[in-house]
Amino acid sequence: MSAPVDRTVVWPFDDAGEPGPYFYARYAHPTGTAAEAAIGALEGGDALLFASGMAAEAAILLAFAESGTTVAVAEGCYFGTSTLVRELAKFGVTLIEFDQTGPPPAEAAIVWVESPANPTLSMPNWEAASSTGALLVCDATLSTPVYLRALDKGADIVVHSATKYLTGHHDALLGVTITRDPERTAALQRARTLYGGAASADTAYALLRGLDTLEARVRQQTSSATELAARLAAHPAVTTVRYPGFGGVISFDVPNPRTVETSLPSIRNSTSLGGVTSSIESRHRWEGDRIPEGLLRLSVGLEDVELLWGDLKAALSN
Repeated sequence: MSAPVDRTVVWPFDDAGEPGPYFYARYAHPTGTAAEAAIGALEGGDALLFASGMAAEAAILLAFAESGTTVAVAEGCYFGTSTLVRELAKFGVTLIEFDQTGPPPAEAAIVWVESPANPTLSMPNWEAASSTGALLVCDATLSTPVYLRALDKGADIVVHSATKYLTGHHDALLGVTITRDPERTAALQRARTLYGGAASADTAYALLRGLDTLEARVRQQTSSATELAARLAAHPAVTTVRYPGFGGVISFDVPNPRTVETSLPSIRNSTSLGGVTSSIESRHRWEGDRIPEGLLRLSVGLEDVELLWGDLKAALSN
């Protein structure tokens, strides 16, 4: 049975007037501690929860970047990451985008890879990325710990938008970092406390619930996505298919993306990914010319694969 949600915000000090492990929820709370232990066990490190994936990313940069820091971010990764680093240019932080299938730039103090990149679905060169001596951050949102434990690959910090697969139901906004270095964990916790990016008890509970079914969901989504990727690649209306061979996300290019994304009864035309319900969207509307105009990102849910293919096939024929 799951532990109850503890929504307490303030706890009394002990009889000697000293704070205990919980005294104010911005620092820690019992439901959050339980969720951190659960995801930390899956990743093989010490986890911290944040109010969103972007809050987790912001904590990493606040903790480890400073004026003069160069951050190398994988090309074609989640556009919010590079946008956030660009925002820090006014504080003296420099962004370089690089092809993560090759070596990162030598001048980077922080190397940020994504496995796989969202939505281009490229994969990092782990040997090259981990040999630079830079702080290596891996966004493993699309892999989940079912398919990747990035700390075992040489990453210093793993980050997830837990809003996606880890919670899995599009009902909780949540981020996670995981490290194996107590000093790095402490620095991230300090950043979280100072800027107030703590997760609530309810979203922490949503993570605990989601982790119970994570592997079953992700493996079913992988099975369906593998089949759909093969069928899309064989369809004459599809010019390019990107799929890393695991996970529930496919991206593919068509000449008429708006027509396709709005003609799928069983697939929601909406943003985000990783839920039990399939969704699709044109990423060019958000990201501009860094993404091909015809690229559609399909997040495969738990619906019957034949139902999904029937709708895709009909929409591609329009």
